[in-house]
Amino acid sequence: MAKPLKSWSRSGLTWLNIWITLGSVLLCVALHPHQLPGMVLLKTSPNWFLIWVVAWSVKRSPLQGVIAGVALGWIQDGLTAANPTHAVGLGLAGFLISSLDKERFLEEDFISAALLVFIMALLVEGVMAGQLLLRGEWPSAELWERLQQVGLSSAIISSLWTPVVYVPLNRWWDYFHELQER
Repeated sequence: MAKPLKSWSRSGLTWLNIWITLGSVLLCVALHPHQLPGMVLLKTSPNWFLIWVVAWSVKRSPLQGVIAGVALGWIQDGLTAANPTHAVGLGLAGFLISSLDKERFLEEDFISAALLVFIMALLVEGVMAGQLLLRGEWPSAELWERLQQVGLSSAIISSLWTPVVYVPLNRWWDYFHELQER
């Protein structure tokens, strides 16, 4: 019979937390290329990496938020195109989320997280568009039209799917910290 988590050693719990955290990142990697029914809006899928960065950054320091955002941005670059990079937008999102005054602006529920994902999706898509504009690849009018379509559809579909990642991870991390304090 399995040993209850409360009786695990600190190092055992730490390793379990690492594996759950890495497993959740791998789940986001696995979900990223798939466009399953109910997960697509105007040919745009949820930004699983952004949802994970928001879930991670809510209870972390700004440095940890930036590191997570940049790391997941590099992973996303490896799965898609590295130019323009996703690392800048996700790193900025991680920094901004972790810098928020949580008591003032963020409740501990998935509705607040979904709203943050919505806003950060617009920011991330704006950063991507800014990188393209700086490179001179698209004319401004076409870029603005594409940004509106992709940004808004990404923000809507990502915020709707936020609870799938946010709720289990935050419950686990709260439980893990509670076990660590004992």
